[in-house]
Amino acid sequence: MSFLIDSSIMFTSQVLFFGFGWLFFMRKLFKDYEVRQYVVQVIFSVTFAFSCTMFELIIFEILGVLNSSSRYFHWKLNLCVILLILVFMVPFYIGYFVVSNIRLLHRQKLLFACVLWLTFMYFFWKLGDPFPILSPKHGILSIEQLISRVGVIGVTLMALLSGFGAVNCPYTYMSYFLRNVTDADILALERRLLQTMDMIVSKKKRIAVAHRTMFQRGEVHNKPTGFWGMIKSVTTSVPGSENLALIQQEVDALEELSRQLFLETADLHATKERIEYSKTFQGKYFNFLGYFFSIYCVWKIFMATINIVFDRVGKTDPVTRGIEITVNYLGIQFDVKFWSQHISFILVGIIIVTSIRGLLITLTKFFYAISSSKSSNVIVLLLAQIMGMYFVSSVLLIRMSMPPEYRTIITEVLGELQFNFYHRWFDVIFLVSALSSILFLYLAHKQAPEKHMAL
Repeated sequence: MSFLIDSSIMFTSQVLFFGFGWLFFMRKLFKDYEVRQYVVQVIFSVTFAFSCTMFELIIFEILGVLNSSSRYFHWKLNLCVILLILVFMVPFYIGYFVVSNIRLLHRQKLLFACVLWLTFMYFFWKLGDPFPILSPKHGILSIEQLISRVGVIGVTLMALLSGFGAVNCPYTYMSYFLRNVTDADILALERRLLQTMDMIVSKKKRIAVAHRTMFQRGEVHNKPTGFWGMIKSVTTSVPGSENLALIQQEVDALEELSRQLFLETADLHATKERIEYSKTFQGKYFNFLGYFFSIYCVWKIFMATINIVFDRVGKTDPVTRGIEITVNYLGIQFDVKFWSQHISFILVGIIIVTSIRGLLITLTKFFYAISSSKSSNVIVLLLAQIMGMYFVSSVLLIRMSMPPEYRTIITEVLGELQFNFYHRWFDVIFLVSALSSILFLYLAHKQAPEKHMAL
């Protein structure tokens, strides 16, 4: 009876997660598109529902909700479904919709979709060869074989996003990185933009007047046709008339300059607004967060470097280890086990909420940046693939943030994976991503004033 109650709780939560994913799909991703594929919407919502269910099971593991046998069963069921979606269903439909957009392959689109899926499976399987992610005794159809490869892709994605976010967050929030912009700077640039627009209008008027004069003289009717005729009309000019080719080149150059000036003006306005915002209470709060994340970024890069150099992975969760160091340093009586459980629960909850929120925001921005009416279905399926792999990998890494007594079922369900490898791999990719982001943002920040002076 308890198993039925536990299953009804899980089913209800999955329906709620599915509904949220459905609303997110309708209200955020596809709100500007009338053509929607029902199967794409279902796949995205199901992937989101089972991804969130894994995080829910982690919370239940810490709180002791549901029987341990029920949690184990739903862990197994959840992993099997999410792997079935990520490895078999989503790649096949991506190939199907890609082929559907190619007219020459319409008649045999199912066949070509299967070919693309088999190609994906080949490279997906070969992905595991260079990495020490499994022990030799795992079978070819075991869950460990699939989740180990999904984990490599997902952990790489997480590390790339984390490395960039750790650097970009303080750069975005801290007022220290804002260049000084005054109203006089904006006014001068706007004046240059207006002058450039006036010059464009003036030169286009000259072109229009020249065309009208030529028409009145009858030169338009006598204009030679064909390719060589067009070349001759461009390279030669009638005595007493305007050199239209040269004026048109000047117009093209001025239009390009006007675009650059407009973008720079918009950037200055945005920077001015950020300066005004940084003076408010909320702006000062985010500025403080920027300094905090700067310290965190430096510490994280330092620890990642130490972990890589000394090839180490922590055996104790960070919360318990931090409390033990503090208690030993202060020499006070403190129930480390009791408080580490509660603080770990809060920490894991924050990680889960921020991971879901941050990923959804990133997916939305990415979708709007590259989607179109024809590619939108493929893009949504790619986002579903990324989301599922991201969340599966989050479970692999969050496991280390939990006290050992809460890792038992998760370890049993995931199988005999090389968990230490994933943490070392995360540190390597994080370090590369963070250092690359620092270099990129430094060059961009240094180039901005020079570009402004050049304009």
